[in-house]
Amino acid sequence: MQPQVTSLAASREEEQSSEPPSRPRAEEPPSPAPDCPAASSRDTLWNDWRWQIRNRIRTLEQLSAYLPGLSERADLKAVISKYPMAITPYYASLIRVPDLSDPIFRMSVPNPQELSDPPCLSEDPLEEHVDMPVPGLIHRYKDRALLIATTTCSMYCRHCTRKRIAGTRETAISLRRLRQVVEYLQAHPEICDVIISGGDPLTMADAALESVLSAVRSVPTVQVIRIGTRVPVVLPMRITDALVQMLRKYHPLWINTHFNHPNELTSESSAACGKLADAGIPLGNQSVLLRGVNDRPQVLEELYRGLVRIRVRPYYLYQCDLVRGVEHFRTSVRAGIEIMEYLRGRLSGIAIPTFVVDAPHGGGKIPVLPNYVVSMSPTHTVLRNYEGLLIHYPEPGVETIPDEQTELHGTPGVWELAAGKASVIQPARTLRGQRREKIRNRAGLDATGFLFD
Repeated sequence: MQPQVTSLAASREEEQSSEPPSRPRAEEPPSPAPDCPAASSRDTLWNDWRWQIRNRIRTLEQLSAYLPGLSERADLKAVISKYPMAITPYYASLIRVPDLSDPIFRMSVPNPQELSDPPCLSEDPLEEHVDMPVPGLIHRYKDRALLIATTTCSMYCRHCTRKRIAGTRETAISLRRLRQVVEYLQAHPEICDVIISGGDPLTMADAALESVLSAVRSVPTVQVIRIGTRVPVVLPMRITDALVQMLRKYHPLWINTHFNHPNELTSESSAACGKLADAGIPLGNQSVLLRGVNDRPQVLEELYRGLVRIRVRPYYLYQCDLVRGVEHFRTSVRAGIEIMEYLRGRLSGIAIPTFVVDAPHGGGKIPVLPNYVVSMSPTHTVLRNYEGLLIHYPEPGVETIPDEQTELHGTPGVWELAAGKASVIQPARTLRGQRREKIRNRAGLDATGFLFD
């Protein structure tokens, strides 16, 4: 049975909604806020991103009005005081079950476990402050820099890697700081790629965001600008026609967004991504591997299929950072490798991200993959595919020996492949093998693989 859920926002009319039947309806709150919409204007206000920002859930009292079962949870106040909370009414409306079993709830509602930190965690595990030559600009890789344009997000994710600053003071970069950034970029022409991050840059007003983009684009050696944002996921109504038209002026411009679970793929978020894609802005997605949210391979398979369908390319799957307040979200690295093993062969290459560990001490992103190289010799490399098929790959200049001319006693092993004495070790009874057997047995199949009457 669907739990009863009330919201700070008024509901949209049934005939105007394309939401799935299982998604709870946002309802009129018992005690409306002063700017809560009247019935005649509720859709207009609901779709106004500024209204969504003004009506974010910020306090335990507001949260309890939306989720009455949390009214007695005084222990959450200590969490909110240390790590601020903000949930847009839109994103809150995606909560289907008001407890930690719901991925939206888990990513947005404070948890007392955030206050439990083992010694291996730190406030800034990536040591961003050490790689900050001028305030707000992180220069770690030679050709790239990251600009923190704002500390404001429309929603403060409970797994945020910048929990030390997110929401503690909602502010944007000053013109003086922006001039310092531009001067540094001009003095370092090796930087050709600048990521605008935060906080969330798309929470800024169009004019404020354009001042940042214009300043960065004024540096001749900056070739590409990227924006990192979760707005299409948690505040899709922010992607207005006016915003898109402004962004078009700063091509080549790329946007990486942050979908973590299939429940975030709504008609609204899909439409927001569609507007950006139609404007010629390439879209990527950076997910974080989160315990209890997306640490089942089937969940990420569904997510990545959905993302490709709305023209968002899965880019990175991050191992959760060693940041204070997120230990309860962390999985083992082994779990991530197993998920990548599952995805390979089940999804197209365009739907498979790179699994990375953003290394502590500013070590940067390290790709972590299943081991597909089994053995190497001067003449052959032995490779494994997702099915367990082992094949040899001859290095240039090596004469291969056809299998039928090789004298082997019994089944070949890895040594025979590496020595070039066999070319393949087939796993028994794979689904693909059975399908191939049926194809070979079809009447009329000629040597080219085509059927002829």
